[in-house]
Amino acid sequence: MAKAWTPTSWQAFPVNQQPEWPDQGELDRALKQIASYPPLVFAGEARSLQASLAQVCAGNAFLLQAGDCAESFEEFSANNIREKLRVILQMSVVLTYSLGVPVVKVGRIAGQFAKPRSSNMEKVGDIELPSFRGHIVNSDAFTESARTPTPDRLVQAYNQSAATLNLLRAFTKGGFADLSRVHAWTQEFVASSPEGQRYEQIASEIDRALKFMRACGVDTESNHSLHETNVYTSHEALLLGYEEALTRQDSLTGAWYDCSAHMLWIGERTRQLDSAHIEFLRGVGNPLGCKVGPTTDAEYVLELCEKLNPARIPGRLTLISRMGADKVEDALRPLLRAVRDSGHPIVWACDPMHGNTVTSAGGRKTRVFDRICAEIDGFVRAHKAEGTWPGGIHVELTGDDVTECTGGADNILDSQLDDRYQTVCDPRLNGRQSLDLAFTVAESLRSTGLA
Repeated sequence: MAKAWTPTSWQAFPVNQQPEWPDQGELDRALKQIASYPPLVFAGEARSLQASLAQVCAGNAFLLQAGDCAESFEEFSANNIREKLRVILQMSVVLTYSLGVPVVKVGRIAGQFAKPRSSNMEKVGDIELPSFRGHIVNSDAFTESARTPTPDRLVQAYNQSAATLNLLRAFTKGGFADLSRVHAWTQEFVASSPEGQRYEQIASEIDRALKFMRACGVDTESNHSLHETNVYTSHEALLLGYEEALTRQDSLTGAWYDCSAHMLWIGERTRQLDSAHIEFLRGVGNPLGCKVGPTTDAEYVLELCEKLNPARIPGRLTLISRMGADKVEDALRPLLRAVRDSGHPIVWACDPMHGNTVTSAGGRKTRVFDRICAEIDGFVRAHKAEGTWPGGIHVELTGDDVTECTGGADNILDSQLDDRYQTVCDPRLNGRQSLDLAFTVAESLRSTGLA
């Protein structure tokens, strides 16, 4: 796919956000072990996702990329996976029904363990220790032993990702995602909320539509699209040694794929054009994403498009804007215009979370629900003005009834953040807020005439 590229060629480039592993021999042993394991996903699945994203690129579908800020080793359970999937399915139903286009579902799941940090060290009082970089590297407990990067955690991350993928496939193909179960997806805490009532109305209308189809002689039982769905996986490709260990050459096409996930993205801190992260991902066949912040200029974006998608393949590259509610409209429009005029086929998605992170009066990192919605509105208005398609959203959420983001229908206050603040890193939307956000996205697109 790219000249002079190999799975190891990134090692000759500047690399950021890598842990300081204390024992290189132990790291090499862990990576060799992972390299001997089966792939987590398959090249054909990645190509299917790219084909679906090509439809988003053409304005005929919508991308919902959602899941945990950082997956946890401690909170790993079938219930947590199921509830996260349930929220994604609920949001997808709202968006599909409201927008009238298919929704491509991509989870931040089965691999979203590593987190970039603004500093290598963290200081509490007089004690300074290595920063928490996600459970794939170290523990969030503030002790020297917990914060020491441990290569065995890489193997544990692989095993947890494999188990998560196994359960996701069982749920999405084994009946849990059946459209006739839309009522059963409603969690108790959502069912008691205004958003839950709006969702129940949609669920009832879907039930009536299915009954109508059956009454007209349509065989709904044998239509797989009504009973199964595809939920793809994604994560930030941060630890390049781990990504390299899971890179395989496809036996059908000869192309290389990073088989740790269907889609990989590059974060705001690692997207330098001469970086090891860009070098590594330019050579794999997976669909790719890249975060772009408010200081990103059009020249950089066009160079990035040429680096990551020189063949201009629709669905190959998603640009995920994370601008902040006050900046998104003015900062995004020049980028949309430049990409549109260049002819690069790009999926544009909005990450309304990271640009709207604040510190509460009590010292908790949080996000205000109204600001999240305001960034989405600005994102949509920018696309409307430039004649482009606002292709999707990229959000951090959980199926648990957490109190990490303020506002929403339940009007979570700063003083309530400590009630159920459970994230290991960044604040996430809870189930009610996530469903409310799906309605907000649909209303924003309809109000501008884009849906």
